[in-house]
Amino acid sequence: MPLPNPADNFRLKAAEGWLELGDWNEANNELDTITPKLRANPEVLRVRLKIYEAAGKWDLAVEVARAICVSNPGTASNWTSWAAALHQLKRTEDALNVLLSIIDRFPDDYLIPFHLARYTCRLGRHKEAFNWLEKAIDLDSSTKVRLLALEDQEFEPLWAAISEI
Repeated sequence: MPLPNPADNFRLKAAEGWLELGDWNEANNELDTITPKLRANPEVLRVRLKIYEAAGKWDLAVEVARAICVSNPGTASNWTSWAAALHQLKRTEDALNVLLSIIDRFPDDYLIPFHLARYTCRLGRHKEAFNWLEKAIDLDSSTKVRLLALEDQEFEPLWAAISEI
């Protein structure tokens, strides 16, 4: 959804362009020129989150992702972004709790149980992790989830079991 001001909309698109070019610093500078009252707009926050993720500024990413979830709780990817930022800060238990709090809202989204599997595996709860991974695999009709898990270092303790399913 475009911003109401054409100049601000142009700046938002320019920030996205800088991100695509791999320059999160210029993308951030571009967003800083948007009218202050529009900086809390969900589209601006979405790009700001991508900037913080690209910059590895996980503490800021957590705050922006949480704000996005508050303003737009009906989108599963907002919640997985918040959890991922927490996980990056080594707050894996908090990431797990974020996703457990919304798992029932998105029963058909395979990424939520996939990330729950990742976080429980990281916490050493391998049986629970495997159960979440099986649920993610069941929700996805392709082999994508299984292949993602086999490529993800976080799942290394489960690789032998994954290759058998």
